[in-house]
Amino acid sequence: MAKKTPPFEFAGLTIEAGTHVNCELEIARLYTHSPLSVSVDVLHGKHPGPVLLINAAIHGDELNGIEVVRQVIDKIDLNKLHGTIIAVPVVNVFGFIHKSRYLPDRRDLNRCFPGSERGSIAGRMAYQYFNQVVRRATHVVDLHTAAIYRTNLPQIRANLDNPLAKEMAMAFGSPVVVDASLRDGSLRAAAEAFNIPVITFEAGEALRLDPHAVGSGVQGVLKVMRHLDMLRTSRSKKVIEPMVPKATRWIRADYDGLLRSHVALGEKVSKDQVIATVSDPAGSSEVSVIAPQGGIVIGQQTLPLVNEGDAIFHIAFFEEPDGLVEEQVENYLGEAIEELDDDLKWGMTN
Repeated sequence: MAKKTPPFEFAGLTIEAGTHVNCELEIARLYTHSPLSVSVDVLHGKHPGPVLLINAAIHGDELNGIEVVRQVIDKIDLNKLHGTIIAVPVVNVFGFIHKSRYLPDRRDLNRCFPGSERGSIAGRMAYQYFNQVVRRATHVVDLHTAAIYRTNLPQIRANLDNPLAKEMAMAFGSPVVVDASLRDGSLRAAAEAFNIPVITFEAGEALRLDPHAVGSGVQGVLKVMRHLDMLRTSRSKKVIEPMVPKATRWIRADYDGLLRSHVALGEKVSKDQVIATVSDPAGSSEVSVIAPQGGIVIGQQTLPLVNEGDAIFHIAFFEEPDGLVEEQVENYLGEAIEELDDDLKWGMTN
């Protein structure tokens, strides 16, 4: 007879195997004494296994991850799930309400971990979330988008010196995996100090729902769960071998004015190619933006108003032929659309 999976203890709740529970976790209070509560879904599978935290909107204006979390929850069969999912669609509730990246004290929550029990509101929120939620996990997928007025090609960022994080990053299946160093105060750095591997998914832009970003996020999270043996392995049409850039570089504007981009995310660029034009608003002059070497566009500014020195294109440089990377990106984005639910697909055509 199979051994019964024990209940999962979370926030004072005892959650039985095969149960999905939603709870509100108070992590701070405003000066009005109004609580700031985070909504947490705990899906405790029928079978034992890892504890995977999937969270989004640590920056309150980054919306794609919220939809990824919703769709992943909707796809889970608790009777087949091995282990436990802790799903937090909106970590920074204050920023989400105000359509802002930041907290009331203008601090970036992702520079405040592991936080302080007696610190500022940002430090207190980070402390409560980290100790009550993050430390309950064995693995973490942290969902992000680019900052406002920028957009990112779907990509994974991870500390590839950590073998467990590297395995998760490669399992996610995005065509590009960036070896990103740990930043002090980030969720990744704080969690890895407690031997909890974290990968960060970056896709799309702030305050927008991007179907490719959402579809690739859902697809990737499910692949990570299969890698962790939380879900049954499915037959895949093709396996994308992620490519790790040997370097990435932001190309900056050399002139003030109106930016007209000539390339798109995921597109291959060649050395000395004109990838954009910056024009004087009066039309008296214009300057070309030149690619310093060949690579793939993995991020770019979406606001056409630029000042000299603004970072406008993020280019990744690979050992592999750029054409091969570009082809994998195209195939990946096409497959990502298949993961979308019908509502979001409908929104693409109406």
